[in-house]
Amino acid sequence: MSRSVTTGSSPTPGTDRAADRPADSPGGVLASRRRRRLFGLGVLLALLVLSCLLSILIGAKTIPVGAVWQSLVASTGSENDLIVWQLRIPRTLVGVLVGCALGLAGGLLQGHTRNPIADPGLLGITQGAGLAVVLAVYTLGVTSLFGFVWLGFLGALLGALAVFAIGSVGRGGATPVTLALAGAALSALLQAITSALVLLDRQSLDTYRFWKVGSVAITDVSVVWQVLPFLAIGLVLGLANASGLNALSLGEDVARSLGHHVRWSRGLGIAAIAVLVGASVAVCGPISFVGLVVPHVARFITGADHRWLLPFSALLGSCLVLLADIAGRVVARPSEIQVGVMLAMVGAPFFIVLVRRRKLVRL
Repeated sequence: MSRSVTTGSSPTPGTDRAADRPADSPGGVLASRRRRRLFGLGVLLALLVLSCLLSILIGAKTIPVGAVWQSLVASTGSENDLIVWQLRIPRTLVGVLVGCALGLAGGLLQGHTRNPIADPGLLGITQGAGLAVVLAVYTLGVTSLFGFVWLGFLGALLGALAVFAIGSVGRGGATPVTLALAGAALSALLQAITSALVLLDRQSLDTYRFWKVGSVAITDVSVVWQVLPFLAIGLVLGLANASGLNALSLGEDVARSLGHHVRWSRGLGIAAIAVLVGASVAVCGPISFVGLVVPHVARFITGADHRWLLPFSALLGSCLVLLADIAGRVVARPSEIQVGVMLAMVGAPFFIVLVRRRKLVRL
């Protein structure tokens, strides 16, 4: 009689007593999974370093590896030195920062909305930044990149706050469904207003068309320093939101029973998304598909634990943006294809696969 009680359910074939060991024991399943995840982080860091080196080495002009090294360690002001320091290094830094921000924002956004096809454009952030840029050109005559950065960031932030405010109306407050619906409605409205303005003014149309394509070809390092504090704040807020996001994935009632403040967790996540995407879009324009593709790849590697998924998404985003930018420089030499176009070529087939493979879509 006691034997039937203790066994309960029969073990599955292929298991042994190692599965019954404590999770923190050296031979435990969780310890093995942790080692694999740490190894994966190490691989991604190595891939990121390699991507940065390739981004500095490869460009429209072929520069020997020795000449690039000489420019890095002992710059003399030659043409090669100017290309490396004023073109390729700022471009690489922007690619790393923007890819990290968009990958992390995509992981946060899909987690909070429980929507497997959510990307940063869902919350009106991209459209808010676009409208702000067009208004700056149309009404204020702004033409400098500095103006685009600050006004684009302001528009992105206001767009995200508007979506969150609209989605919070009602007894239930902000939920994944209300946020998605509010974001879709506001995004359509902002896009319609932007389209009307660019049709009325040729200068606004030209500026918006250049900004809309999405590019990391930034030659002014001071722009990086302007947005770096915002990206750092967004990174800290996003990673701090991981535990709350894990609790919310179990349901709001369970999250409350575990001691998490649901509205605070959602507000923290939305703030991180707005800051990360707002700063990125303001600098580079709307770079699509990073926030859609990267979280699914990270989830396939790490599982649903956001404490690991978010760092993996950040690193994968940086690698993807840099590699796409490098590919754009190679396939169209001596010209180049903007990184936004290259990522659309990669993201569209992935989106089709994502829709057809139902198992991959589940969150």
